[in-house]
Amino acid sequence: MSDSAAEMTYYRLAPQVRVRFIGLYLVALAIVVFALTVVFVAADLTPDVMIVIAVLGLIGLGVLAWWLSSRAYVVRATPDAYEVRLVRGAGTRSARWAAVEDAVTTSPHGIDCVVLRLKDGTTTTIPVELLAVQKDEFVRQLQGFLQQGQLRR
Repeated sequence: MSDSAAEMTYYRLAPQVRVRFIGLYLVALAIVVFALTVVFVAADLTPDVMIVIAVLGLIGLGVLAWWLSSRAYVVRATPDAYEVRLVRGAGTRSARWAAVEDAVTTSPHGIDCVVLRLKDGTTTTIPVELLAVQKDEFVRQLQGFLQQGQLRR
């Protein structure tokens, strides 16, 4: 892949997906704080350590929110290749555009996806609802990358 950041296009997480991750983190933090509260009360300890852990958990929440909104991405595309992250079961996570035979849209289990079928018989599946971009816009941009990749052979 190219090192030039200007040539890279990032497709970040959709806001509703970021909220789900943050919600899971908050639930986990609440469980940890509750369990610590029970232990500290049962052991008749001072709550100083528990307060420090809760504050560190809140700082972790801020770091997670920042990372999800500004650093995490689902798809990174360059004129030469693509990379998929944060998608369980995506299949082939990266390939050159020249290795892509075609792209199709499908809806397994009611989830809109773009499937990149590679010449070696493998596939990359990208659930479009994870992306912070409209489905039609993503497909249009993907077609542009595919056409450029075909020309670069």
